[in-house]
Amino acid sequence: MRGKNVERLIRALLIVVVIGFLVWAFISGAFQFIMDNPDDLAYLLQQHLKLVGLSSLLAVIVAVPVGILVTRPRLKKYDWIAINVANIGQTVPSLAILALVMTYLGIGYFTAVFALWLYSLLPILRNTIAGIESINKSIIDAGQGMGMTGAQILWKLEIPNSLFAILAGIRTAIVINVGTAALAFLIGGGGLGDLIFTGISLYDTGIMLSGALPVTLLAITLDFVLGKLEKWIIPKGLQRNLESL
Repeated sequence: MRGKNVERLIRALLIVVVIGFLVWAFISGAFQFIMDNPDDLAYLLQQHLKLVGLSSLLAVIVAVPVGILVTRPRLKKYDWIAINVANIGQTVPSLAILALVMTYLGIGYFTAVFALWLYSLLPILRNTIAGIESINKSIIDAGQGMGMTGAQILWKLEIPNSLFAILAGIRTAIVINVGTAALAFLIGGGGLGDLIFTGISLYDTGIMLSGALPVTLLAITLDFVLGKLEKWIIPKGLQRNLESL
């Protein structure tokens, strides 16, 4: 009961912050700028979505299989290598990642995608490993006792039981990516960062917020949609077990 009250309080505070942000954007003229330049905003939003979509998809394609592989008994001793490589992308500041990647790959869209991909690996990889390793051993023993093969245990027991953690990692990575993708403008990757940094250079708060506002709303919307998607994908029985923890 106390946990629910804290959750409601946090949600209420977040709503107040978002409303305050919207009021600030309205007063500074961000909404007027958006209404005056809808085509520019649509173009930059499209670029931003492509950056986030492609980098997040590649991160899922790489991090989930790697996370599963390093939890196999034969490869478990190498899990520290995978985590440390992913740590490089997360612990180094995002601007430094962009600068390092730009040094070797130049500037442009694909350089930005590579930097965002590297930056979003760790949440997915770590949650995949943690989700699989947190499964109760008795469940695996029961599967082995029933004569299930290693592949059957993986697909029928380990992945369904770790799905909540894996999807939470993907959700976190995508939401972080939405904000970080604004920096892609600095290396010629485009996106809504164009408006943000143009506003900063011109000391025009309205232009800056006309880029920051869509980024914020996009992150909130994606977080909400992915949260609903989690409930739809995860088996109901596992959802009840998780909620009761």
